[in-house]
Amino acid sequence: MGRMIAPGPSLNEAFAVLGLHGPAEQVAVTRAFRLAVKSARPDQPGGDAERFRRVIAAYRLIQNTGAARPALAAPVCRPAALPVVGLTPVQAVSGGQTTVRLDNRTLRVRAPAGMRTGEHLRLRGGAVDGSDLYLPVLIRPADGLVALGDDLFMSWPVPTRLLSDGGRVEIETHAGVRGAWVTPGLTDPVRLRLRGLGLPARGARPEGHLFVSLKPSEDAPSAAEDLLARFTRVWTPDRLAA
Repeated sequence: MGRMIAPGPSLNEAFAVLGLHGPAEQVAVTRAFRLAVKSARPDQPGGDAERFRRVIAAYRLIQNTGAARPALAAPVCRPAALPVVGLTPVQAVSGGQTTVRLDNRTLRVRAPAGMRTGEHLRLRGGAVDGSDLYLPVLIRPADGLVALGDDLFMSWPVPTRLLSDGGRVEIETHAGVRGAWVTPGLTDPVRLRLRGLGLPARGARPEGHLFVSLKPSEDAPSAAEDLLARFTRVWTPDRLAA
């Protein structure tokens, strides 16, 4: 079941928004900010103005509090054209294969479940001299899902009357249909949290959640119409004949 929350900003949340485990060197903070702000830009497909503002606010908070550590040693030398491993949110949830171009080679790499934007995927023996490469990961918006830190975000249309009268809403998520109750008298924007449907726990990173923004729509089916549509899809004439 889902419930609404009103999260408050904190330093730990600021690092999570940038896809970081916690305090990091300034170089890592800057790199994570650039990846996060690029995926959140509202003028790009899948971008969102609210997430864009949150990313910028998180970076400013880290800078203003001096939470980013100065580099303790010279940065590791890496190839100038180090490719980015692009993953969809669904691939980040369950893991999967993708391809990268490296030195005129097309390589197939497998990402484990639970990778976050800003982390690095180890490519054994990928360098020209046979040493390992660490490729940056970027989770790009796809299939109506956006990954931010440990969490996933999506929108779902609901009848306008549902927000004022309240009731149960059925949401088609990447993990299947999930139900949630909407309290009467709500006004837009309304966001629900579905626990445990974000990125899976990995290492020190906790299990994330799925945040669903309910978008009022006159075209959205009512609960009864939606139930009838589901019944029709399942009980087709072929199935009934069988």
